[in-house]
Amino acid sequence: MIVVVVGVSGCGKSTVGAAVAEGLGTPFLEGDAVHPAADVAKMRAGHPLTDADREPWLRLLAERVHAAAGSGQGLVVACSALKRRYREVLRAAAPDVRFLHLVLDRDTARRRVAARTGHFMPAALVDSQFDDLEPLEPDEPGATVDAAGDPGTTLALARAAVARFGDERTA
Repeated sequence: MIVVVVGVSGCGKSTVGAAVAEGLGTPFLEGDAVHPAADVAKMRAGHPLTDADREPWLRLLAERVHAAAGSGQGLVVACSALKRRYREVLRAAAPDVRFLHLVLDRDTARRRVAARTGHFMPAALVDSQFDDLEPLEPDEPGATVDAAGDPGTTLALARAAVARFGDERTA
């Protein structure tokens, strides 16, 4: 199973993604870890990425997704994938991919990002992410999970959604 955990900064993609991967016994790929250095510098300076900035990063993630699908190995990826067209790039790499969209409100996202230490994404960019956000649509494979609550609740909801993904595959 390949699951891409998507959403704005501060929604819990990394925490949920790592835990889901561990539960599935599959590798976890932190999308932030493979951003080109120029992208990281741009965000650290408080400038949002453009579609053109994101393209090489999305291609790299798609290559990893494709390789995992081709090997029969599962994979969980944490990746904002804010726009449908970004998700389509990942889906083209592995048509069976499932998206787990973690949703929360702007204020909660801002508070969480402001409280983080050691991350390149400043709280000032949270609004730009919400401006770009195109929520998961009914025809996209996946589920939406409320991520505004405590991490334990979010993780329980995420695990239940992923279990349903597995049920879909065997149906």
